[in-house]
Amino acid sequence: MPELTEETADLAPVAAGEPILEIRGLVKHFPLTQGILIKRQIGAVKAVDGVDFTLHQGETLGIVGESGCGKSTVAKLLVNLERPTAGEIFYKGEDISRLSGRALRSVRRNIQMVFQDPYTSLNPRMTVGDIIGEPYEIHPEVAPKGSRRRRVQELLDVVGLNPEYINRYPHQFSGGQRQRIGIARGLALRPEVIVADEPVSALDVSVQAQVINLMERLQDEFSLSYLFIAHDLSIVRHISDRVGVMYLGRIVEIGSDIQIYEHPTHPYTQALLSAVPVPDPDAREGRERIILTGDVPSPANPPSGCRFRTRCWKAQEKCAQEEPLLTVPSLFRGSGEPTDHPSACHFAEEKLIVPAEGADGRTTGDHEHGHADRPPPREPGRTNYPPGPQPGLPGAGPDIT
Repeated sequence: MPELTEETADLAPVAAGEPILEIRGLVKHFPLTQGILIKRQIGAVKAVDGVDFTLHQGETLGIVGESGCGKSTVAKLLVNLERPTAGEIFYKGEDISRLSGRALRSVRRNIQMVFQDPYTSLNPRMTVGDIIGEPYEIHPEVAPKGSRRRRVQELLDVVGLNPEYINRYPHQFSGGQRQRIGIARGLALRPEVIVADEPVSALDVSVQAQVINLMERLQDEFSLSYLFIAHDLSIVRHISDRVGVMYLGRIVEIGSDIQIYEHPTHPYTQALLSAVPVPDPDAREGRERIILTGDVPSPANPPSGCRFRTRCWKAQEKCAQEEPLLTVPSLFRGSGEPTDHPSACHFAEEKLIVPAEGADGRTTGDHEHGHADRPPPREPGRTNYPPGPQPGLPGAGPDIT
């Protein structure tokens, strides 16, 4: 496999494990207007309404939630496809949320995006070579004209496609191959951060596994940091180091994959996880199934206080009067236990929903305390995700849209 030449970045490289993206109070409101000739604003859709998180160098942060919760809007804000209404986006300590012109182009080189639909995100009138090489027209310093064809062929090889396909058009490829082309386009400028907005949701299950394996390998080879957005809980757990759960424009719980999946403390997270199929019949019989009542409130008119209170079985008067902060609940703060992670709930408590898997692949763990060993992590340069549906992997997880 050819090794892509790494270009010098404008900002100093970030050490592994150090913050590379910091999001503070991110807000995006889309105005609602009335009138034809004279328009006036009568409200706003609060798509993103105060989101905070940090992405570290070399890590994958998964964002999960129902359709309409603001996941994709967050992705567009990070790559400046949408301008934030308020808040700050720090890349290597520099606020990039208000940049424009040459400064914005420099940042965009280091933060790229992989889009959801491989069928509509590629221009059908352009060849694969033109699609992947288009970023070089904006950043000619990365690849001079004389070397662009070779660089594009290298990228095709890196993502597992035949370099001879360079003159083909998107309609000549399958969905999985098109998504590989989209990933190659995202890699063209050698970014440090890739924002993946549901990159496998439009693909078949076996193809999903192949694309996830590819993304994991590329992360190891090129030291990439991923913001991985999806609605399939199983995929998010497999690829993510940390997971954030979004509801109605806000993150309601965030922590490591073990903290979120095996020790959730927010009722919304617990409700989502209760829908995950469990292959062990014995564990399935003893598991509580949480059924939420009512519909998701309109983001144009969210409830006061806690936004989840209209569907929450724990809701009390305090939930309507006080907005819960995304912080470690006092009950668990400083305990050193997996429950010691931020959760935006006044009455947070641990509830074991999805038992952990033992070495034999069967569900294990103490159902009273929820302690279980973590599955072995994947090794650098290797993948442990074979194609096809498996318990706890794509094809076995719920679609929560």
